[in-house]
Order: sequence, then C-alpha cells, then structure tokens
Amino acid sequence: MNIQLPKETTILVTGSAGFIGFHVAKKLLEMGIDVIGIDNFNNYYDVSLKESRNKILKEFDNYKFYKGDLKDLSFVKKVLNENKNINKICHLAAQAGVRYSLENPHAYIQSNIVGFTNLIDEAKNNNIQDFIYASSSSVYGNNKKLPFSITDNVNQPISLYAASKKANELIAHSYHHLYGMNCTGLRFFTVYGPYGRPDMAPILFSDAIYNKQAIKVFNHGKMKRDFTYIDDIIEGVLSALYHSYPYEIFNLGNNKSIELNYFIELIEKNLDKKAEKQMMDIQPGDVENTCADIDYSREKLNFEPKTSIEEGIEKFISWYKEYYKHA
Repeated sequence: MNIQLPKETTILVTGSAGFIGFHVAKKLLEMGIDVIGIDNFNNYYDVSLKESRNKILKEFDNYKFYKGDLKDLSFVKKVLNENKNINKICHLAAQAGVRYSLENPHAYIQSNIVGFTNLIDEAKNNNIQDFIYASSSSVYGNNKKLPFSITDNVNQPISLYAASKKANELIAHSYHHLYGMNCTGLRFFTVYGPYGRPDMAPILFSDAIYNKQAIKVFNHGKMKRDFTYIDDIIEGVLSALYHSYPYEIFNLGNNKSIELNYFIELIEKNLDKKAEKQMMDIQPGDVENTCADIDYSREKLNFEPKTSIEEGIEKFISWYKEYYKHA
C-alpha cells in the first residue's frame, strides 16, 4: 500500500506519545505531513517510554507538540484556535486497558468520553471535516461468532473500557448525522511492536522471562488473540486518513487467532530463555478469543496485513533488547 496524502495536509494526532499515536505521527512526519501532537503524559505506565517516543518526534521540523489533557475543554479550544490549518484529526488518545477500568472507572469516563466529546465538538466548531478515531476489538465482548465482523451486534460490552469505545462510535455517528462530519472508527486488534505499551503481554512477558520471574498466564494459556503488528496498523490508519469516508467502522487486525501459549513460545525462542509459568483463571472483563474479519477493510481501505506473528515477535524482541539494554 502506498498512501500519499497531499503535502499541504496538517493532521492533529492525539496520544502522539502513546504507542500507536507515536508510530502514526512518525510515519506522517516522514511523509512530509505537518503534525500537531497532543499528549498528557499520564502515569498509567512508565512515562519515560512516552518521553522517548516524543523525543524522536521532536527531531522533525514539521512536528508541533502540546502537553495537555483533552478533558480540559479550554485546552482543546486553545490548540484548535492556534492551529486553524488543521484539516484532519487522528484521535488515538485514550485511557487504555481493560483490567484497569475495573479499578478506576472514572478515568475512562473522563478521558474516553468527556475528552472524545470535547475534541469532536471543537472539530465541528472549527469546520474540521475529517475525524478518524481509535475504537477497539473489545467492543465485541463475549461474541462467540468468529471472526468478529463489523456487522455483529456490539451492544453487550463486558468492561467499562469496551463500553467507552462503543460510546465513541455512537457519538461519532451522531456528529456525522447532525453536521456531515466524516467519521471513521478503527477497531484495533491487540497491537504489538517496538515502543509497545509496557502494560501489555509482549513487554510484561519479556521482562519476566528475561529476569527469571514467573509470568501470569491467564485462562491457562488457552486465550487466543489476533496479534497485529504495528506496521500493518499504521497502513490501515493512513488509508483511513486518506479516504476519510462519510461514516465507517473498520476492523484492523491480522485476521489470525494465535494461542497465548504459542505467543509465549516465540518470545522464549527469541530471548533464548525459558518462561516460568503461573497458570491463572481468566480475569473479569477478559475475552477468550479474538479474530478480525477484515473483508470490509480490504475492500474499502485496501488493508492487507503482511507481518506474521513469527516475524513480528522477532522484530519486537530485537527492539526490546536494544531499548532496555539487554544484550
């Protein structure tokens, strides 16, 4: 896929110091697109990783950064008032994590619903037509039909995180209907890769295995996930930004379900160390199996993931060893 956005495009990327936001912003900057980044550097996970990502972005002359929180409406107004040249928004900021939503539900309401509404409403007020945003495979809940299709019913979320993402899709639909905004929601499926989130399995497992600590293996390793490499996700996001359809929701996944035990085996192989496993029951809010039906994404976004789990884990572990100085 070779997406070429017009050089005069200016894109606001929220969550630009986050995992997916960083990679999307970096790719856009490399393409010569002007990027305005927003991040609040919250301490949900190691802030130094966010600072490392942002430092890389700041090396680009076409990058402008604002530190602040989307739940602060005056901050959102300030950014958009100072940058009247923004013509697309790529909204990737969110309070992430299913399990944390059980402990701190208010963080999800503030970030994922109040913040989302502040941003989309100010986009409307500033006549920004194109609004692309992150949804999640979590909206499918305990859907038993695989692979998950965008035509499936998603009215039974099993975590507040999932409920907040479903709410985003509904809010976006109302803004499209009322104001003619172009709104595209992207349901991401278990994204992994370099500069990934340290609260997710790849780094949690790698750290524990490297340091000879036990890893918690939920559902006794029988969970399956549609692990999707970051480079493939970026291609899908860029295509969504390029097309800016009137109102769409797309699955962005690898279209393959990988068992957790095999995922751990690949990390062991690339680290050349064995894992000590602590088998656990499934956690509240967790889904046993995810797999994306990407036929519609292929048709409308020309989306075709290319990275196998074997290749992706090899690339991830190579970065992990270098970044965390593990020889």
